Amino acid sequence: MRLRSRLNRLDKHLYASVAQARLPGFERVLPPLSRAADNALLWAGIAGGFALSGRRRLRRAATRGLLAVSLASPLVNLAGKQAFARKRPVADSLPMTRLLRMPLSASFPSGHSASAAAFATAVALEAPAVVAAPVALLAGAVCFSRVYTGVHYPGDVLAGVAIGVATGLLTRRIWPEAGEAGRARASATAPSFDLDPLGDGLAVVVSQEESEAARTLREAFPRAQFVPLESMDKAEGKALAVAGGDGTVNSGALAALEHGRPLLVVPAGTLNHFATELGIEDADEAVAAYRGGDLVAVDVGEVAGGVFVNNASVGIYPELVDRREARQKRIGKWPALLWALAEVLGRDAAPFDVVVDGVPYRAWLLFVGNCRYGSRGAAPGRRVRLEDGVLDIRLMTAARTLPRVRAFGSVVAGRLALSRHYRQWQADTVRVETPSGEIRLARDGETLTAHSPLVFTKRPRSLHVFR
Repeated sequence: MRLRSRLNRLDKHLYASVAQARLPGFERVLPPLSRAADNALLWAGIAGGFALSGRRRLRRAATRGLLAVSLASPLVNLAGKQAFARKRPVADSLPMTRLLRMPLSASFPSGHSASAAAFATAVALEAPAVVAAPVALLAGAVCFSRVYTGVHYPGDVLAGVAIGVATGLLTRRIWPEAGEAGRARASATAPSFDLDPLGDGLAVVVSQEESEAARTLREAFPRAQFVPLESMDKAEGKALAVAGGDGTVNSGALAALEHGRPLLVVPAGTLNHFATELGIEDADEAVAAYRGGDLVAVDVGEVAGGVFVNNASVGIYPELVDRREARQKRIGKWPALLWALAEVLGRDAAPFDVVVDGVPYRAWLLFVGNCRYGSRGAAPGRRVRLEDGVLDIRLMTAARTLPRVRAFGSVVAGRLALSRHYRQWQADTVRVETPSGEIRLARDGETLTAHSPLVFTKRPRSLHVFR
């Protein structure tokens, strides 16, 4: 009881010190800022801006921030304030320009401070420092404004901040961090040479010379050798950087393996699955990964004289890619993909005869993933590991009882359970034959015609990549 009394006196003394402070310009800034944070509207607005940015890390920061606020706010307003019922401070000694309308709720703990700290903590778990730091400063200003405008004691604010930080960290238990949810596990290794942060000894290949990724790499690596895409195989250097989508990365992986050098993956395409699973979201993060010097060893799959870092497939998916590429230069990649999908959904698409490891099937699709994918379905999305030594094989067979639209929906959505028409297993090799002797194959989204039989194999931990 004596300790509580002392803390109460200290709290009021600190409040009086803030009330007597005269900070030029703060009267114009802090009261409007405090009002903007009413009902967490300030944080909702920032989260909306993050969501519209198009960057995955910022979208995750927005989601985690709002999740944290949704936990902190009821904890403070429905539990904390009811339990302590502390009266608000008397703000008679404050200038009129600083005063806000005194809330009717209890003073302890501060709901505004809890929401601010919860949002800032959650954003710090996802966003880069250049974004997280300003959000933290803004949250700190909101917290200080609650005392400066006379509506809270400092102790109320400190308690709110503690609750906010705790709920922000609690979101990691509810929703894993990007490092857990996005990154796939891989085996750490070490570079066999000294890295020059300005790119000396680095060969750089970009799929689009005028892209933002290309400009970022030229600014970051002025000493690097920039090589045209068609001359990738002839590029010299201690390491290879490839900026493009999964198809370009596939070519870069093959070149890196042939020359025994590490690969820097720079996401710059419509689909960047491999880069995402490495935890690299943009060119700036790729630059940071290279300069950090952290390498991991990952598996690659091998088939028809080439490799695949994500997956390879036989069946309707290569046809979908072919039809998309025929139109994408005229109407763009995503409209072309939708057009191709509409055509594939038409009557001209048909299952094919295939023999898999000696067993004949009538099938729509054979999917072979480099490492085990995490979800069921004929076209799954993510992997947990990039070095487990197995191929993830998924076969969607055809039957009269299986509706065509249901089969195609499974290929697109990758989540539809197909009961007895869907088969899934893992192996380190799989042999595929067709009666016609020719097979349309897609490797990491790039299609080609191969000759039967096809043998899919693994090259465990053979490719070293920066991340």
